[in-house]
Amino acid sequence: MALCQVKFIIFIDWFLPMQYCYSHLIALQQLLKPYTLRIQQVPSNTPIPGSFWGDSEAGLIQNTLYIRQDTPLHSALHEACHYICMDSQRRTHLHTNAEGDYQEENAVCYLQILLAVQIAGISPTQIMQDMDDWGYSFRPGSCAAWFYQDAEDARQWLYHFHLIDDNSIPTGQLR
Repeated sequence: MALCQVKFIIFIDWFLPMQYCYSHLIALQQLLKPYTLRIQQVPSNTPIPGSFWGDSEAGLIQNTLYIRQDTPLHSALHEACHYICMDSQRRTHLHTNAEGDYQEENAVCYLQILLAVQIAGISPTQIMQDMDDWGYSFRPGSCAAWFYQDAEDARQWLYHFHLIDDNSIPTGQLR
């Protein structure tokens, strides 16, 4: 049985390669513009300012999202969603660590999926697979299972702070 699972994962990865920021830079800039979040590109092989995880992971300092050509799209969206979901006081002093609580982290993950699918060529399956491949951890086991079966609390959190509307469409507003 495990052999079949491994073959299935390889099959999925072949059809759904990891998405990177450079492939979607203009769309990402347009998507984040209503949130007053600037995107600053960093040269290849240069440390990314404000990156909590290091390596190719996106960085966040105040209203600037730092990315490199090899930054995964899910990473840029995740950090952008931290910026969107945090309160104005934390945004003012933001440098590297977005902090936040458990509920906010779930809302960040949910919102990053909603925003990702607004980028041409990105499907929910793609962004969720990228999140799973990176190592996001969800109660039901996979990002898709969490999103479709166990994320109502995250959706309600986003709705409460007017970050999504009744139809779970992002509003373009900051918390």
